[in-house]
Amino acid sequence: MIKKVFPILALAMFASMLGVGLISPLLPLYSESLGATGLWIGIIFAGYSASRAIVMPFAGRLSDRFGKKLFLCIGLIGYAIISPGYVLANSALQLTFVRLIQGAAGGMIIPIAMAYVGDLSPEGEEGKWMGYANAAFFGGFSIGPLMGGLLNDSWGMDSAFYIMGVLNLLAFIIGVIFLPEIKQEKTVSTPHTSIRSMSRSSIVKGLFSFRLVDALGRGGFSTFLPIFGGTYLGLSPSLIGVILATNVILMTALQTYFGRFADRFNRKALLVIGSLISLVLLALIPFGHNFWQLLLLCGFMGIGRAISIPAASALTVEEGRKFGMGSTMGAFMMAMSIGMALGPIACGLIADIIDINSVFYFAGGMGLLGTIMFIWFTR
Repeated sequence: MIKKVFPILALAMFASMLGVGLISPLLPLYSESLGATGLWIGIIFAGYSASRAIVMPFAGRLSDRFGKKLFLCIGLIGYAIISPGYVLANSALQLTFVRLIQGAAGGMIIPIAMAYVGDLSPEGEEGKWMGYANAAFFGGFSIGPLMGGLLNDSWGMDSAFYIMGVLNLLAFIIGVIFLPEIKQEKTVSTPHTSIRSMSRSSIVKGLFSFRLVDALGRGGFSTFLPIFGGTYLGLSPSLIGVILATNVILMTALQTYFGRFADRFNRKALLVIGSLISLVLLALIPFGHNFWQLLLLCGFMGIGRAISIPAASALTVEEGRKFGMGSTMGAFMMAMSIGMALGPIACGLIADIIDINSVFYFAGGMGLLGTIMFIWFTR
């Protein structure tokens, strides 16, 4: 079944994330053009993650009961409809409102798409299929920044926002026509039982803590790397897009390899090793003084995350079989979204009060804290 369904789901995820990736190197600069300070830029980025965090657990739970295709398609069409709002926004406040709406739509895409794959993954092959899913997911996002920079240089920044809407509309059409509905084979007796049981699982507590704290640092990196490269190193949007794309392309290309690796070796150890590699390189970003140095640092960061992400995803699928796949994916994605919401705000304050270099030191420190918490809970 999974071999039949996965190509359709992967194509929908790829097209959707390609649209999101298009604007990643442009949004911080676009926010600055609307008069946003470092704190406001953090709020703009946090708005997306905050609304997504609120929607995710409810969408995940409801998808376990009523089916996943409906919620996935609603999220995709919501993305498409709100995309032109970026162009229409005339202030940082309006841009924040657009991000809030798009984040709510995103809360019905990411966890449910992953839950789709998790439900269909054969036992013992969780790492393999989640590696494929992550490759499709990050593949769209990796190509997006490069395309966004090229679109900005060729036809202006507005073109990237319109293309994002078209790509998500395409993903919606693919999902509606070709994606079959699936029914979860194993369900939990009641929502309250599921929540209580999840809260007692050491793996759940470890993964939840890791995803939340690690995302705090990751949110600061995603928000302020374009500003660091553009404002302090004088790099063009195209070159910033190349750096971001390289980070995610390497992470994407190695997902399937390390996914199979996670099926054969200790998943907890792989998560810790990959996390340590990426957080050390993240803290070294202020020492990148030109395009090539920044490219190398971000590229090897991608390799570190390629080691940790499939292992974490496979562990999540194992827990999803116990507590409901949609509910479990929704909970863990909520943790990540909370971190991605708080991270840009915290890093915006740090950038305004101290300097932008401190943002990356803070981000690396948060990654280390998340890794330590995972080790502690799963010891």
